[in-house]
Amino acid sequence: MRFVYILIFISNYCFAGSYHFVSINNLIEQEIGRIILPEIYEKLDIPITITPLPGKRAQYEATSGASDGEIMRIFTYGIENPNMIRVPTPYYSLETMAFIRKDSNIIINNKEDLKSYKIVKVRGVKHTNNITRGLENLVDLNSTKQIMKFLDKGRADIALTNTVDGIMTIKELNLINIQAISQPLARLQLFHYIHNNHQDLVPKVDNVIKEMKDSGELDRLIQDAETAVIDGRH
Repeated sequence: MRFVYILIFISNYCFAGSYHFVSINNLIEQEIGRIILPEIYEKLDIPITITPLPGKRAQYEATSGASDGEIMRIFTYGIENPNMIRVPTPYYSLETMAFIRKDSNIIINNKEDLKSYKIVKVRGVKHTNNITRGLENLVDLNSTKQIMKFLDKGRADIALTNTVDGIMTIKELNLINIQAISQPLARLQLFHYIHNNHQDLVPKVDNVIKEMKDSGELDRLIQDAETAVIDGRH
């Protein structure tokens, strides 16, 4: 009986010392984050698990407290969800990019130009939601592959996603008639968010990110993570 109690104690202790986060599935920057964030927590000797989910489901899991937070979201996510605490120091970034068909003759110089066109984007992604707020001619799909195929078939004029995510998907699908516009529409820092049930964790994680940035370790880790995802090793 004593042995059973010891096992229960050890099990509860391990569970209490670990955290579970969610990410958005089918996005390259989130896959990169799934490599980087465990390395950050390893500095604190804290094991974490990460479950990829559709964007809206990930937000629900995090904000409801069913998970301990999200691995990677933009700044405004914290404004929209006050029960989520933003780790102050960003650890990655993304660009909001418009992709068009080469034969479309569409010219996009800024986000105001988007209102003239039919746009397709990935459902539940904050940076593309924000840049299209107030626009009516929108289609939401479940993945970058779906929106690029949709664009390629002429069912939309513009596809919006992160630059790296879009370029990798175009190459993977061999879509020779799709290209990015000359400049991104926005550049955004990406932050880790923790549910306010675990607010004591925030300064600890923030300090590690700062230390890794200052030492150059974070830049090296990002480079390795990007290479692994692009090469399909993750």
